[in-house]
Order: sequence, then C-alpha cells, then structure tokens
Amino acid sequence: MLSPKRTKYRKQHKGRIHGLAKGATELNFGSYGLKAMQPERITARQIEAARRALTRFMRRAGRVWIRIFPDVPVSSKPAEVRMGGGKGAPEFWVCRVKAGRIMFEVDGVPVDVARQALGLAAAKLPIRTRFVARAGEEE
Repeated sequence: MLSPKRTKYRKQHKGRIHGLAKGATELNFGSYGLKAMQPERITARQIEAARRALTRFMRRAGRVWIRIFPDVPVSSKPAEVRMGGGKGAPEFWVCRVKAGRIMFEVDGVPVDVARQALGLAAAKLPIRTRFVARAGEEE
C-alpha cells in the first residue's frame, strides 16, 4: 500500500476539505480518467483496492496512472481507553481529495473497457465520481 517514506512530523491535525480542487482537474497522462465529484478522505487501502480492480479488468493491458497519494496520517486511540493520555498512534494514511480532482487515468484501451474498468474502481471509493475523456476521444 502507498505511504510516505518519511515525514517531517508523525502526527497531523484532522483539518477540513473545503472548496474545489486547484490543480489536477484535467487529464494530463491518459485518455480517460476518474474525477471526484465530492470532497472526502481516501485511504491507502481504498486506493489500492481501486487500482487492483482497474488493472484486473483491463487484464494488465494499457497503462494506469494514480494521481493521488496518501500523505496524511490518521491516528486513533485503542478501544475503551479513558480520556487524556495524549493523541493516539498513527494508524493509517489518507489523501484529502477535493471535488474536481482527477484520481486515476488510463490509456491504451478502448473507451468501453476504460469506462467499465473505471466504474469498477469507483465502486471501491467512498465518493461519487465521473468518467472523463479527452476532448478528441469519443464517449
């Protein structure tokens, strides 16, 4: 699964995900992509599950680009622990995804295969998404 090799600080504040994505709103690498329609935290496990569904359906043909990376640590305390005692240990990594962000891109496969593969990947994610294609590509 994806996680940073090292970070400056072990723990981060939760934060909020406001507004629309500033960058990565257009296709840069592939002909087809999966765009986020609402803001949410996507875990490294969800990214990996979507990637597996995508590559498996495409039968390892074509090329896949993952445009998001989980770099935010989420900490939690064990069950049934009293208040206080500081912040819990980092448990997993997430990526803050804003609406309008391209999360996955594919190329080298027909449009119907790309649409179905990205649909299977979208089913693994906790947000509404949209299939997008380059201006020159047929839909």
